[in-house]
Amino acid sequence: MISHETFNIICWIWIAFAVIIFPILLKVTQPYGRHSKNNWGPMINNRLGWFLMESPSLFVFGYFLAFKANLINVLVLLPAFLWMLHYIHRVLIFPLQIRTARKKIPVLIVILAFIFNVINGFLNGYWFVQFATYYRSGVLINLRLIAGVILFFSGFAINKYHDAILIKLRPASGDGYKIPFGGLFKYVSCPNFLGEIISWIGFVLVAFNLPALSFLIWTLVNLTTRAIDHHKWYMKVFPGYDKERRALIPFLL
Repeated sequence: MISHETFNIICWIWIAFAVIIFPILLKVTQPYGRHSKNNWGPMINNRLGWFLMESPSLFVFGYFLAFKANLINVLVLLPAFLWMLHYIHRVLIFPLQIRTARKKIPVLIVILAFIFNVINGFLNGYWFVQFATYYRSGVLINLRLIAGVILFFSGFAINKYHDAILIKLRPASGDGYKIPFGGLFKYVSCPNFLGEIISWIGFVLVAFNLPALSFLIWTLVNLTTRAIDHHKWYMKVFPGYDKERRALIPFLL
């Protein structure tokens, strides 16, 4: 068993690694989706790659939840429910919705994402098994939990709504890109990413632990840089693209 002090050190190292990666990702575009390249090694089907790289977050965390966690504790059950809701959709439903029949993703990207999700699923799952007793009892329904749940589901709705707009833009063949309109696309290029970030801010408020914070920081690093790359791509590919749009945060970024 890992001591609480050692576990916290591991989490802080994981956070430090995200901070180190951030400036690198600002300069190196992740080569998948619209930024896909053939010079990153072998490629596999996009849907399969998506399932493989996201599945550890569902199954590793799900293992701890099913066989180890104390689900009688509502302070464990609630964040666990939010996590599983997100990843059941992310792993089992979303890959079937996307229209990427001819798209491929580098195996290297899948492997790196798989390793990340193993670590992330382990840190968050292990905390609920070993350290959930560190939750202080008191008034269960408080402003932090209420705000967290509201933020999570608000972000979840924003993410799914704008993902649906993007999916409908693509023909069944999966070929071609168009400028998205509607909802928060009026203000930013990647409102689906913004929704996901809002969800994980809410999750941090509900879970209120260091692994959840580490995941939020990694989410900010990954999605902020990805949104900037998407925004630059739209500006380059579509000369008439609305210059008032921002990449991720309306009027700011």
